Amino acid sequence: MKEKTKLLIIAAGFLAAYYIPWDHEVIRRSGLEAFLMFQDYARQHVLTCLIPAFFIAGAIAVFVSQASVLKYFGAQANKLLSYSVAS
Repeated sequence: MKEKTKLLIIAAGFLAAYYIPWDHEVIRRSGLEAFLMFQDYARQHVLTCLIPAFFIAGAIAVFVSQASVLKYFGAQANKLLSYSVAS
C-alpha cells in the first residue's frame, strides 16, 4: 500500500472519530452493539472453526508424508487425479 493511501486512511479515521456524535444515545448504543457482536463472533469462530482446523492441519502434517503430497499435488501431477484425491 502506498504511503499516500495509508495517510488518507488514517486521516479519514481521525475525521470520522472527530465528527461522529458519540454523545448521541443511538450512536453509543450501536457502537457498543457492534463490539458485542464482534466479540460473540470471535468466540464462536475460534471454538467452532479455528481449533478444529488446527487439529486437522496437525494430523495432516503428522500422518501424511511430504513426498505423497508432492506426488499428488505437485506441478507435474495429473489434474484429474489431484482433484480426485483432494475431494
